[in-house]
Amino acid sequence: MDAHQTSIYNAILICGSIIGAIIIYFIVSIIYQHRRNRELYKRSLEAEIKLLEKERSRIAADLHDDLGPLLSSIKLKVGSFDLYSDTDKKTADRVYEHIDSLMQRMRDISADMLPSTLERKGLVAAVNEFMDSLPVTSKTAISFEHSGLAEIPISKSIHLYRIIQEIIHNTIKHAGASVLKIEIRQTGALLVLLTYDDGNGFDYSLQSRKNEGLGLRNLFSRTEMLGGNLSVESSPGKGTGFIIEIPLNYNHD
Repeated sequence: MDAHQTSIYNAILICGSIIGAIIIYFIVSIIYQHRRNRELYKRSLEAEIKLLEKERSRIAADLHDDLGPLLSSIKLKVGSFDLYSDTDKKTADRVYEHIDSLMQRMRDISADMLPSTLERKGLVAAVNEFMDSLPVTSKTAISFEHSGLAEIPISKSIHLYRIIQEIIHNTIKHAGASVLKIEIRQTGALLVLLTYDDGNGFDYSLQSRKNEGLGLRNLFSRTEMLGGNLSVESSPGKGTGFIIEIPLNYNHD
């Protein structure tokens, strides 16, 4: 190879190296920007959910601390009236019933916002309490199994409780299922939540492409906040299954 050919070869080699370096730079920049955008999105999502839980907690406290005593006071006031006719007594009885119904509904809403059982007794007790509060008219039989669970921090328990709550609500409302099975267990360093219903099912790939379903997005968002993975198994007419794996050592705070 003469000097002229060597110069051409070196020039081509230098140009190729420069072009390669530019391509690598752009690829690294794209990856970095993608990761940065995901981190910003995750932080924004965490802030939004924390704000939502804080607002739920405030509303639950207001219902319990303010409206509860107020309704009790109204009931006592009504009971102190001098009633002389049967009509007045029947009217008072109806008022008592309305107040009792309102107080029960208020307790249900307060518990739904932020169940005190979750902090006092943990996730399993809170889920059982929530299931007991479901309307007896529900046509879906729900079973809940749990085994080998270590103590779960309240920060994780809140998200897991909301995930289970969302799945139960969606199943009862949309799935047309006769059975919903829920199981939560610890497998090594993972907390695994499994659910299955025998309902209508749906085309998961189609729904994912259309980005439909607020409930499904909520499940993915909370799972992501816990550093976990969510898998969905569903097809029309064949029910729906969720597999959620949460690393126990992940700290999202």
